[in-house]
Amino acid sequence: MRTPEELFFTASDGARLFYRYWPPIAAPSNRALILFHRGHEHSGRLRHIVDELELPDVEMFAWDARGHGRSVDVPANTGIGLLIKDVDVFVQHVSNTFGLAVENIGVLGQSIGSLLLAAWVHDYAPPIRCMVLATPSFSVKLYVPFARSFLGLMYRAFGNFHVTSYVKPNLLTHDPERIASYLSDPLIRRPIPVNILLALYSTASRVIEDAAAIQVPTQMLVSGADFVVHHAPMHRFFDRLGSKVKEKHEFKGFYHDTLGEKDRAPAIAMVRAFVEKCFSEPSRQVVDMTYTQAEYDRLSRPLPWFSPKAWSYALTRLGMKTGGRLSDGIRLGLTTGFDSGSTLDYVYRNQPSGITPIGKLIDRFYLNAPGWRGIRIRKQNLEKLLKQAVAALRAGGRPVRIVDIAAGHGRYVLDSAGDADSILLRDFSEINLREGRQLIQQKGLTAIARFETGDAFNRSSLAAITPKPTVGIVSGLYELFPDNTLLRRSLAGLGDAIEQGGYLIYTGQPWHPQLEMIARTLTSHREGKPWIMRRRTQAEMDQLVAAAGFRKIEELADEWGIFTVSLAQRTGV
Repeated sequence: MRTPEELFFTASDGARLFYRYWPPIAAPSNRALILFHRGHEHSGRLRHIVDELELPDVEMFAWDARGHGRSVDVPANTGIGLLIKDVDVFVQHVSNTFGLAVENIGVLGQSIGSLLLAAWVHDYAPPIRCMVLATPSFSVKLYVPFARSFLGLMYRAFGNFHVTSYVKPNLLTHDPERIASYLSDPLIRRPIPVNILLALYSTASRVIEDAAAIQVPTQMLVSGADFVVHHAPMHRFFDRLGSKVKEKHEFKGFYHDTLGEKDRAPAIAMVRAFVEKCFSEPSRQVVDMTYTQAEYDRLSRPLPWFSPKAWSYALTRLGMKTGGRLSDGIRLGLTTGFDSGSTLDYVYRNQPSGITPIGKLIDRFYLNAPGWRGIRIRKQNLEKLLKQAVAALRAGGRPVRIVDIAAGHGRYVLDSAGDADSILLRDFSEINLREGRQLIQQKGLTAIARFETGDAFNRSSLAAITPKPTVGIVSGLYELFPDNTLLRRSLAGLGDAIEQGGYLIYTGQPWHPQLEMIARTLTSHREGKPWIMRRRTQAEMDQLVAAAGFRKIEELADEWGIFTVSLAQRTGV
């Protein structure tokens, strides 16, 4: 049996989270497997897996997730997005602290741990070697009728509260030792915050629907007699999974704790074989770039006139052009385009207004749409990473010269980079040019900031920027254009322009719950055409950025996985 070391790492919000590290007991292979436990449990209950896998040359790690075991210091604002970010920080911590390349790390999760892993791989696109998902909790069984609806109403009415798990250990496993240890374990925490419980369903829904975006080699284990989670969502996820290497195994009679069942040896053996196979083969990071292009092509085609969706969207458009005009935000979108810099600046301000109180109420609902909420989080995340890049440059004694190649009005840059040496904002729109220059004057930044006309897809124009920038920004632009040729040209220009060791901040849109509604009802700033977005997986965006000579070092995402903001460093091609 291996003896673990007990350690801590610091999460993105400063919380200290506990984990265990099992050093290899044979000559190390510079490979690692990171384990993620079920809900209510902790890393100590995974010790048997570490030994039973019989991978003596593989370094093993397991955390106590936030709110579990010895990681009980949970901020009141914890949401599932922070839990997913915790996974990203933990893996990066293991990689940096123990000198392990992310490409040589595999992950294994059980139940909620599996769901967090699937969401992390979808949202952050890590180049890990493999992923094992044991009975992922894509849909927890709630035996009380209408329980989810009731809990949702209670949450909206009274705020967050805890729900105590009904699950008894004899419904998790047939193993009497595991049952007894569960009952006597003082670190088992049965309550779960209701916001997390409800978020499990919405997160699982988007991960299942967009499982084709996940291309990491994946093994799924399914317990045949599971009283805790439903089977059907697991099978839908596996069928849609984009991984070229994937396998699924179902174990008849097994309860929910698949890898803690009484007769778990066959399941453990399958995990061992899969992990060894993935580690023995070269790492494959091939990204399928046709997946979301096909989605864009579908949205570009008009619906048949007899389609119920076509009539529904037609009524929505009519409503926006009539009563919707009472909302200042909707009226602005109809005038300038819902993807225009003017609209985004209005969304950033987030101050509902309209003609009559009814118009103001409509505007409030409009500004609270999921996409606009995500846009505001994207602005905050962009500002965080911009400050991080500026701090890194200052620490290295380098100048801070910022360029934003499609700045809109430039508010997010001007709000957070007033101590830069120079700020160059560029845009193709005369409206944005005029409004951006006014904003520079309002903020008293005329000494360091200027706004000029520029084509974000002209490589030679970007490469000619002087003095050479040390921070480049491209935000909210690329999803407006379906052709990757344009993106490659733009990113190559940024690669030419930015100094070696400088930084690139880029945004992504790997998921959007209202993509079709937007395409069928809202108009773009480009001659009033439909606003059809070319969603790209995070893996696709990262691959395009890497091809231009940048290495991603950090990523932030919103609670719903809609928008990402990434920070990359110029390293050369």
